[in-house]
Amino acid sequence: MASRSAGILMYRGSGDGLKVLLVHPGGPYWRNKDIGAWSIPKGEIQSEEEPEEAARREFEEELGSPVDGTLQPLGEVRQGGGKRVVAYAVHGTFETRTARSNTFDMEWPPRSGRMRSFPEVDRADWFDLDRARVKLIPRQTPFLDRLMDLLTSA
Repeated sequence: MASRSAGILMYRGSGDGLKVLLVHPGGPYWRNKDIGAWSIPKGEIQSEEEPEEAARREFEEELGSPVDGTLQPLGEVRQGGGKRVVAYAVHGTFETRTARSNTFDMEWPPRSGRMRSFPEVDRADWFDLDRARVKLIPRQTPFLDRLMDLLTSA
């Protein structure tokens, strides 16, 4: 069965000044990837966990800071490999230079027998919507449209 993740698309500003917060995955496989590699802060929903609870937990794990505010649902998308991602929007003012991610261990270099630790997220940044469309994993771009719909209907 495909995994299910939850995440938060934080935004600031409005109109032409609207920006969204994206994260770049850490580890050696992502080091030289940029276009189409960024994501909303997200992670797998644990059993018995509500998606909103998972989204808040993952935001704090990946960025080192809890998220405040009411989360607005942005629905779900299906990524490559079948992974389903549920997203929420929240207005916020996260300072990217303070980002501190949790880590994961993996054998590196491959078949070396050596385990190394890498940050789950190696950087975070704010992007206007046009730039975010280029940076984001393509299957997550519908969240940008849904954010715009949410903000224009408010």
